Amino acid sequence: MATSKQTTTLPLGEIDRPLLLLYTILVVVGWLMIYAATYEPASPLGFFDLGHTAGKQLLFILLCFTMMFVIMMVNWSFWRTFALIIYLISMLIMPGTIFFGREINGANAWYQLGGFSIQPSELAKFGTCLAMAGYLSSTGVNLREWSSRLVAFGIFLLPVLIVVLQHDVGSALIFFSFMLVLYREGLASIWYSLGFGAVAMVILGLLYEPPYVVAALILVLTFQLISRFRERTRIWWALWFAHIPLLIWWKTVFLWLLNVLHKDPLQFPDPSLWVLIPFGLLFLATFLPNYLRKNNLVQSQLRTWTLLLGLSAGLIFGANFACYTLLAPHQQQRIKIWLNPAEASANARGAAYNLLHSQMAIGSGGFFGKGYLNGNMTKLKYVPKQSTDYIFCTVGEEQGFIGVVAIIVLFTLLLYRITLLAERQRSNFSRIYAYGVAGIIFTHFIINVGMTMNLFPTIGIPLPFISYGGSSLIGFSLMIGVLLKLDSNRNLA
Repeated sequence: MATSKQTTTLPLGEIDRPLLLLYTILVVVGWLMIYAATYEPASPLGFFDLGHTAGKQLLFILLCFTMMFVIMMVNWSFWRTFALIIYLISMLIMPGTIFFGREINGANAWYQLGGFSIQPSELAKFGTCLAMAGYLSSTGVNLREWSSRLVAFGIFLLPVLIVVLQHDVGSALIFFSFMLVLYREGLASIWYSLGFGAVAMVILGLLYEPPYVVAALILVLTFQLISRFRERTRIWWALWFAHIPLLIWWKTVFLWLLNVLHKDPLQFPDPSLWVLIPFGLLFLATFLPNYLRKNNLVQSQLRTWTLLLGLSAGLIFGANFACYTLLAPHQQQRIKIWLNPAEASANARGAAYNLLHSQMAIGSGGFFGKGYLNGNMTKLKYVPKQSTDYIFCTVGEEQGFIGVVAIIVLFTLLLYRITLLAERQRSNFSRIYAYGVAGIIFTHFIINVGMTMNLFPTIGIPLPFISYGGSSLIGFSLMIGVLLKLDSNRNLA
């Protein structure tokens, strides 16, 4: 009598093996680098000790692989159904750290549970990925409409607000990676032009005195306004060109005026602020003749220009005030060193200490590196936080240029593979979620690597899968695990 056997297929048989392999390699490499960064010759088997950094990370790795196996056993539709609930739970957990959390490096962003610290903002990135995918894949959502844009912005700006209140500015910046997702889903490019413009205004406001930057913007705008004139243009252009040396030598001119008027300079502690008066008058003199032409199209355009000028001035003054008044002194120094690298050598034992020694560690590795566990600067702990924010230095010193390139290639392959998975999804939810994961990993990678080479200011961003940290590893593992599960069921969505 013939018998038939019913075979069952484990969900693990359907997952994307290249992505799982890349994830596993990065996690293993990360653990090896953490062990090297915290290596103590007196206790070479410290990775078995939960009091040791490598031991804790090994426990987190085992936990993450177990968690990913459980994710494979859960129905794929669970993540789409409960996306909003997971997001709301992560938002409710985050504010508690402000009042009951543990302060680390000035940020109240961790809960302390025994010998372990939990950073809920890392889990909030996963929750925000789900919420963004759930909302943008909903029926009736159109990013060309204001209502849809406001909700989409609100989804990632809410955690930004909470994280800023925790004084963890670095983590707050990561949530802006969702602008990449919105671009893929059809958000107009004008928003990105405005965004890059805003970043430029902030940097200019930090580099130079805000009144002079605003005066220079007024000079650019008045150039456009004068070019619209049809009569007496020579007089206007002469007046415009006369403001250029006024902008350059304003303080000298201002002190000369005070001397002529017999005024005490001590009554005017900030001479730069008064530069806005002549430039403001020039703007009004060129703006009003254009605006009074009674042409609705011209008036609408001029109102837009004036609004952009006002917003730019607000960003310039606001960024300068926030940086040099609200931030802690060491954070101010980090930004100054980033904007002016020449100051680093003058502050070698202060805010520039981490940066200079990280660059020295990476450079000392040469082409092939000093060898695993043979990094002198790593062993002697020259670079603080070398197992977390500056783990890339360990790679550079011990594995050299070859190791650095290998890490960059691994992350490039990972991001490329996630993008391929995103584009082959039949479900809008799965595609948007995949792009959210790619955006977060890409932003973390770029900022962390750039931070060690002063391409970005030191803001405390871990390198995904490589840096020590249970919350970070769990958060990224959740993202990858759910993506693998959604992709394994892409033909059912």
